[in-house]
Amino acid sequence: MVTVERAQTGLRIERNTLKVLKGLAEYLDISLGDLVEGIVLHAFEGRPPFGPETLTKIEQLREVYGLTLTAADAHLLEER
Repeated sequence: MVTVERAQTGLRIERNTLKVLKGLAEYLDISLGDLVEGIVLHAFEGRPPFGPETLTKIEQLREVYGLTLTAADAHLLEER
């Protein structure tokens, strides 16, 4: 185990994206914070954070929560 110091943050995120992340964290039985940390640490190293089984679950969650955004949309989002 690695000991870290965590900080509380007020992160704003698109609503359906958050629903999918929360659903995935629940599925993996980890906290939302742990999920986000894992995704970011993998991304920083250019490594995919999920295997085929988890990607299948993510697709199911995207359908359930109506998440249609893709990586191509990442720099095009604006709030109402």
